[in-house]
Amino acid sequence: MRQSTVVGCCGFPGAMARYWERFRVVEVQKTFYRPPRPQTAERWRREAPQDGEFALKAWQLITHEPSSPTYRKAGKDFDPARKDRYGFFRDSEEVWEAWLTTRRIAAALQARVILFQCPARFTPTEQNIRNLTGFFSRVRGAGFRLAWEPRGQWPEDTVRELCRKFDLVHCVDPFTAQPLWGDFCYFRLHGLGGYRYRYTDEDLAGLRARIPAGKRCYLMFNNVFMDEDARRFQALLDADGE
Repeated sequence: MRQSTVVGCCGFPGAMARYWERFRVVEVQKTFYRPPRPQTAERWRREAPQDGEFALKAWQLITHEPSSPTYRKAGKDFDPARKDRYGFFRDSEEVWEAWLTTRRIAAALQARVILFQCPARFTPTEQNIRNLTGFFSRVRGAGFRLAWEPRGQWPEDTVRELCRKFDLVHCVDPFTAQPLWGDFCYFRLHGLGGYRYRYTDEDLAGLRARIPAGKRCYLMFNNVFMDEDARRFQALLDADGE
């Protein structure tokens, strides 16, 4: 039986080989900024242990508009006349091609989970909900579990209904919100107050108490000290016999 709680990092904080000595899951970040070639993803899969698991963050061209500062790492030139065709789950050829690229990399990695992280500017307007509904209506049944991390001010009932309708796992930072839907949990830990935060022993004990019983749970650290904090939390679980 697979371990019910798996701990890892959002990105490789160092050499991949050393990472896999410590953890059994990683959330790939390069796919958000500038996706690697499928051949590169296939090599990462070969170099990972057999029981090593990949999740990945969907390409930002799906979720973020070109005005986002994260596009600086995209390595892509955008036609100014077509910039309104990227991001926010728009019904456009550009967004759909970004999904196909994400899906190809996920298949090469044999990933189980694809995460769609939205910017805080993606708020629950009628148009945004229409875009999201149209997008997930098309990608549903793609063979992966899909997790959604809304970071704007979304009503709980809206999040719950959208996740229920499209079988999305509601991704949250457990220190700031409670997951509203999903047969497993996907937690991303961004640091209390910012990415430069180092979790205290008391924080990690509190995190342990936030893990719901009876569900598989991914705990992905995404702060500057993610490697150290993830190892400390894994040691806490090991001491509990998990």
